[in-house]
Amino acid sequence: MTAWGLCATVRAPTDQVLAFVAHHLCLGAARIWLHFDDPDDPARVAVAHLPQVTATACDAAYWAGLMGRRPDRHQNRQARNMLRVYRLAALPWIAHIDVDEFLWPARPVDQVLADLPADRMQLRLSPWEALHDPALPDDIFTARHFRAALRGPARAADRAAIFGPHAPLLPQGVLSHAAGKCFFRTGIRGLEPRLHGAFLNGTRLADDRFAPDIALLHFHAQDAVDWQARLPFRLTRGAYQFNPALQAHLAACSPDGIAAFYRAVQLATPETLAHLRALDALIEADLHLRDRIRALSPSS
Repeated sequence: MTAWGLCATVRAPTDQVLAFVAHHLCLGAARIWLHFDDPDDPARVAVAHLPQVTATACDAAYWAGLMGRRPDRHQNRQARNMLRVYRLAALPWIAHIDVDEFLWPARPVDQVLADLPADRMQLRLSPWEALHDPALPDDIFTARHFRAALRGPARAADRAAIFGPHAPLLPQGVLSHAAGKCFFRTGIRGLEPRLHGAFLNGTRLADDRFAPDIALLHFHAQDAVDWQARLPFRLTRGAYQFNPALQAHLAACSPDGIAAFYRAVQLATPETLAHLRALDALIEADLHLRDRIRALSPSS
């Protein structure tokens, strides 16, 4: 057995944090390091008693001890927290993912990692973006259909079939990142993990092979109300600032235009699902997150 763990920097409702923890403990995570960006987050108390969870309040004293000050950008705070955990080298493999990302393995994660050659330093996980289905009952993170990233010029026709006139705004075929996230082998001198990869002795690690046996289900925009609430941040400081065409389009849209864009891009219509199935670009998954939380805390 190859032990593995997860590192995340979180700022989310308590039920979402519990869902993240319960799901990944069920998959066999030996430890989960949660860094609470808000040191007074009530979710920290909700998970701090769990023996496999290390819940850290990222207060002023934490940042002063780690690097002298709190980084302004949340991406930099995430990277510094992951680097700290990586340097602990407490487990053979550690992945850095977000609280809205869920591993979905075709076989046990520990077996996948155990089968990697000794010189493999990272394992990249392909992202699958959750689609909106208003008919589903609430399950904290609620979706059952997940779309693969449709990357590059070779998939232009596929993107046009899925997104119609919005296809030029989504050159990677997803709203959020197409790079995925990574497991990192610990104990490698000079390795510095980042959000979507790693550097080895100052040079970006060029291993971009995706794991065939572990998908990364990303609940980036499966909830229309939540997506619209987060949109101002994502346009200015989050993921969309790295896609200028999408950023400009959404910034110029009226509220009705934003809603129409969301329906066109994120709704799990029968036509969209049929297209994705034909492209082998669809995962159907039921995570049963509320059930997993109940199993985590049977007395609650």
